[in-house]
Amino acid sequence: MNFPSVYLASTSPRRSELLRQIGVDFSVLNVSVDEAVFTEESPPAYVKRIALAKASAGWETLQSEYRPVIGADTAVVLPSKQILGKPVNSQQAREYLTQLSGIKHQVLSAVAIFWQQQHWLSLQISEVQFKPLTDAEIDWYLATGEGEDKAGGYAVQGLAAMFIEKISGSYSGVMGLPLFETSQLLQQVKMVHE
Repeated sequence: MNFPSVYLASTSPRRSELLRQIGVDFSVLNVSVDEAVFTEESPPAYVKRIALAKASAGWETLQSEYRPVIGADTAVVLPSKQILGKPVNSQQAREYLTQLSGIKHQVLSAVAIFWQQQHWLSLQISEVQFKPLTDAEIDWYLATGEGEDKAGGYAVQGLAAMFIEKISGSYSGVMGLPLFETSQLLQQVKMVHE
């Protein structure tokens, strides 16, 4: 597959790894976007807004060599529709894991591409079933530090895989960048601008 060369508006090693997996040539942009959830904002609207904001912010930092900019956002969502972002400390990480214990939750992952004042946007929704977690398992996982900078406080591609009974949807989406949707958007960008 011949994808256009792009910028990735994310310093996430996981997103870089995923883009490399499908053979995309890219450079990383470090952007800062306020990721606060608006009052009454639905989880799908939230992740799409943040993904687009990251792509747009990345585009605005470019001085020359205008290539498409990819932005992405991932949120872990409880059945109550509460969004679990990245935990701010170990206490919040413990709360997140306790809330996820033994339940099926959603992972929403949006990807946006911004280029020449146009944008493309896609949302992927997966369901993840956690096994019931003991206090000892939560203590052990927190001690690894693995989930500190991850939505929901866990990393599907790491040690937390032992807690996951089932995933319905996109494994790469749960990791942070849904590759099917990303590749489809890149093809659309390529067709429009060839």
